[in-house]
Amino acid sequence: MGTVAVVDYGMGNLHSAKKAVEHVAPGITVLVTDDPARIREADRVILPGVGAIRDCMAEIRRLGIDTLVREVSQDRPFLGVCVGMQALMARSEENGGVDCIGLFPSQVRYFGENLTENGERLKVPHMGWNEVYQTIEHPLWHNIADGDRFYFVHSYYAEAAGNTEISGRSHYGVDLAATVARNNIFAAQFHPEKSARAGLQLLKNFTNWNGKS
Repeated sequence: MGTVAVVDYGMGNLHSAKKAVEHVAPGITVLVTDDPARIREADRVILPGVGAIRDCMAEIRRLGIDTLVREVSQDRPFLGVCVGMQALMARSEENGGVDCIGLFPSQVRYFGENLTENGERLKVPHMGWNEVYQTIEHPLWHNIADGDRFYFVHSYYAEAAGNTEISGRSHYGVDLAATVARNNIFAAQFHPEKSARAGLQLLKNFTNWNGKS
């Protein structure tokens, strides 16, 4: 089954992601690493992320991960998770505005201080379980029901409106891109490693995916 590199730039749930992948694919080798050579040699790559995008992008650029991500995301299955997904977008409103890696043209927006739904104020960050509705057929949705619930923790979201590369949609006061996909890249705002059966199934699908839709 080969190797999966979990990119270590100091800003992700690295070891929980590693354990989850090892759980669903016991025959695979999972490396948590910032070594460009080992990442280039991996059959699949995961870019995780938690925290503020300014700090994440500062470390990504300091370590040259942005250039490396642009390289390895071209020719093998690549998965972005949470802030790792946001880092793949063009720009985030967080921290006064931060340019991201730019693999996807989407903007990352703030939910706002006065987010409401049916007259009720919603808490920000969006934290907890929410339904994800599949907008395209994709190998990573194999054995996952449309509308299945995944675990989210975020105050910023990639836009759904006008997003031609959205692959999963969710709603929390506004429509948001729960997942995006293009060619061999798939990225999720939610945390698969914290999302019970559906999340583990998505990770299992990733370890079996050849990078083709």
